[in-house]
Amino acid sequence: MKKLLEGIELEDGPMHVDDIQYAATGGTIDKRVVGVELHSGRNRIVRRLFEALGYEVHKLDRTVFAGLTKKDLPRGRWRELTEKEVGYLKMI
Repeated sequence: MKKLLEGIELEDGPMHVDDIQYAATGGTIDKRVVGVELHSGRNRIVRRLFEALGYEVHKLDRTVFAGLTKKDLPRGRWRELTEKEVGYLKMI
């Protein structure tokens, strides 16, 4: 985790995560599940960061993108964006 926070040199330049922590499921820490926050859109960046450290990523789950969250949205479901959300996306 410390290496990811400090930065890792990848083939397309240095990269670091903004925050990283183990996931808590059922009140216990699961060190096989990691939450990562970053602000880079580089191709396959999460997989490449972990592979650089010798880890294999089995599953990725994006929870927030451009200020949008899937909180309270069941798997396989969708919702319409508000006008404010659409306006924000058009600005970025």
